[in-house]
Amino acid sequence: MTSDLPLGRHVEYPRDYDASLLFPIPRVHGRAELGLSDTDALPFTGADRWHAYEVSWLDARGKPVVATLTFSVPAESPRLVESKSLKLYLNSFNATRFADAAEVRARIAVDLSLAAGGKVEVADGLPPPAPGDDAGFLLDTLDVDIDDYGPPNPAHLHADAGDIADEVLRSHLLKSNCPVTGQPDWASVRIAYRGPRIDRAGLLRYLVSFRDHAEFHEQCVERIFTDLRARCGVESLAVEARYTRRGGLDINPWRTTADRAPPRAFRDLRQ
Repeated sequence: MTSDLPLGRHVEYPRDYDASLLFPIPRVHGRAELGLSDTDALPFTGADRWHAYEVSWLDARGKPVVATLTFSVPAESPRLVESKSLKLYLNSFNATRFADAAEVRARIAVDLSLAAGGKVEVADGLPPPAPGDDAGFLLDTLDVDIDDYGPPNPAHLHADAGDIADEVLRSHLLKSNCPVTGQPDWASVRIAYRGPRIDRAGLLRYLVSFRDHAEFHEQCVERIFTDLRARCGVESLAVEARYTRRGGLDINPWRTTADRAPPRAFRDLRQ
């Protein structure tokens, strides 16, 4: 019978605009696992940048409108927004009339800001696609043996305190699993740092050790950031992960030390 098949279960399609569909999740739970107290200052700044490819609504005369939007949720906000709930929320616009695109953007900004507990910025369109491979060394080219696929193992991380580096390291091999659905999440990660030179093979093994781990995108990036600071003693650090699209959305969390500018906004070639 079809009811026995391992397929996605039916989800009621929202017929009208409904902000209650948004499901916020307190960041404090994931951060507590990293030893970050909700009363202490965060060791990073950053944001969760969402690209929304499937946004639609009806204009004042009932004609459908389609758009792409970018949302930026500050890392300092007390809550993240679960991705499937955001998809359902955006679908609730499909059969609802709005005066113009500005009203839609303003409504989304208000709703996401209330859900996250911080000011969420909403902008038209998407950043440009990457013109080519980003600068830096691609860890995936290393010829190494790997047999650790989870949980994330910071013991793989080592650095040479006698050799100070200022470099960018990249990998397309970051994979984790959604803690809600169990489905795989794929990402390219970029790590820029200044400090003791990080052992590249160990870093690649560490990133691959996320492979069977269930955690939200935002929490994975914060885990990488805090583990690198704790295990390698880097002075200046930026970690960004560009996750591939699922359900018309991709998430791009970035976390940096205060001395670094936000990473350049663009879409990875896999997005």
